[in-house]
Amino acid sequence: MLPAAAQFRVEISGVGATQLPVVVADFRGEDKTGVPLAAVVRADLERSGLFRATPADVPLDEGSSVDLAEWRGRGTDALVAGSATRLPDGRFDVRFRLWDVLKNEQLLGQSKVVVDADLRLAAHRVADEIHQTLTGERGVYATRIAYVVRAGRRFTLRVTDADGEGGQVALASPEPIISPAWSPSGKQLAYVSFETQKAVVWVQDLSSGERRMVANFRGSNSAPAWSPDGQRLAVTLSQDGLSQLYTLPAGGGTPVRLTQSSAIDTEAVYAPDGRHIYFVSDRGGGPQIYRTAATGGAVERITFDGNYNISPAVSPDGKLLAYVTRRRSAFKLMTLELGGGTPQALTDTQSDESPGFAPNGRLLVYATRVQGSDVLMTTTLDGKIKTRLLSSGADVLEPAWGPFGR
Repeated sequence: MLPAAAQFRVEISGVGATQLPVVVADFRGEDKTGVPLAAVVRADLERSGLFRATPADVPLDEGSSVDLAEWRGRGTDALVAGSATRLPDGRFDVRFRLWDVLKNEQLLGQSKVVVDADLRLAAHRVADEIHQTLTGERGVYATRIAYVVRAGRRFTLRVTDADGEGGQVALASPEPIISPAWSPSGKQLAYVSFETQKAVVWVQDLSSGERRMVANFRGSNSAPAWSPDGQRLAVTLSQDGLSQLYTLPAGGGTPVRLTQSSAIDTEAVYAPDGRHIYFVSDRGGGPQIYRTAATGGAVERITFDGNYNISPAVSPDGKLLAYVTRRRSAFKLMTLELGGGTPQALTDTQSDESPGFAPNGRLLVYATRVQGSDVLMTTTLDGKIKTRLLSSGADVLEPAWGPFGR
């Protein structure tokens, strides 16, 4: 694995209805680390849409004697201060405290000892700790995303932090790479590579870089999706003519046909409980999203609004469907409550693709086109807070958000 240079900067637009005001002071000594620790924490918290994170206007660290009443009078709900100190062995001791300004009490006080390469990850974990303490739910800042960079005729599959920074190159190729999909453990990626001049599904171990071809049957092999237990992959194969859904062991093996239609069935994704598979089919004339049991059988249509709905993604709690619809010539990111609801448009862009949920279900990542470039965005589920991950000139495509655990 090769280290990848930092690729992105965060831009945030929109105003949430209720955002908790949090002051995150610059960490004492962070200027000697090469990583803007407090800025990373602030950007993480802002991206969630739940916080309004600002810097302190006075120097603070975890040992400071703070007048919480004064901060309360300035409209602050929570205060974070910390430090980064280089140890004799070269590692850094990153310490921080979190105060509840309204309740006049300390909520957290922690130390994380890390090597240089893990300083940014330490900042993400600080943000996760703050998020969970203040909201009661897990943060996703220390998780990872995978995506494809297209620069000229070169394609690169990258794995980075959830903010698009840092990371590693999993695969570089002169041929297209599409459809990365994370294993539930976060240790492997499935994807489609055209390096053999046809669509073939591979699975790659991210720590060792070792990879294996798992679907190279006659015709096209595409759109891999992991079962929640990590034991099987759903794939789209055209070995028997039209593209149909199959499942096969994640290590490779004999595919079992899942759908039996005279249409094109593709883009399978498992429901979080593993009992159902959502997929796209044009069996009704135009592409719509359907659901079937994970072992096949009867098929139920899910989307009815519009005549072109593709790219299903299911929230971790199984209650919300994200997908892309075509309205006139625009492709828009939508959500639909699976228990019955009205489709909701989340974006004002025209070329949305490849939606996927964060593992806590609070954010969506997707690709879109802005000012002539393919970029990655995240959005809150109400569409009010969007984060653009700005690339350095190259097109960025096919995002996939990894699971918890790292």
